[in-house]
Amino acid sequence: MKCPFCGDLNNKVIDSRLSKEGNVIRRRRECVECARRFTTYEHMDEIPLMIIKKDGRREAFSREKVRSGVLRACEKRNISINIIEEFLDELERDLRESGAKETPASTVGEKIMAKLHELDDVAYVRFASVYREFKDVNDFVAELKNLLTHQ
Repeated sequence: MKCPFCGDLNNKVIDSRLSKEGNVIRRRRECVECARRFTTYEHMDEIPLMIIKKDGRREAFSREKVRSGVLRACEKRNISINIIEEFLDELERDLRESGAKETPASTVGEKIMAKLHELDDVAYVRFASVYREFKDVNDFVAELKNLLTHQ
């Protein structure tokens, strides 16, 4: 690391601390040449998660978009916002840990539906109606029959 005061590359780390979130390391350094101290921050490079839409378009994963859809499905249901946030953390972590640079939207949608099915059947059907693009009441009835036979 180059000293901001004298430009020398020779320095030593005096102290390292992890941020509260655990995603940044703060390091206090001392230049061997001029003996002045400075602080550096080490961040992990995050490669954007790309989602492949049904029509083939690619767009960056948007946690806000997912949150919005899940909150809409869970509206007026007895589901804590903490549970939803934990699920969003888990979903994003799973997508990053998969190692795939691009993920089909269908994979994300199915993971969301599986979690909603686990949490609340009404929220699940609400989300499914938008995700699976229900055209009429028969689509709802078919999904409800499927839901009832698999319980």
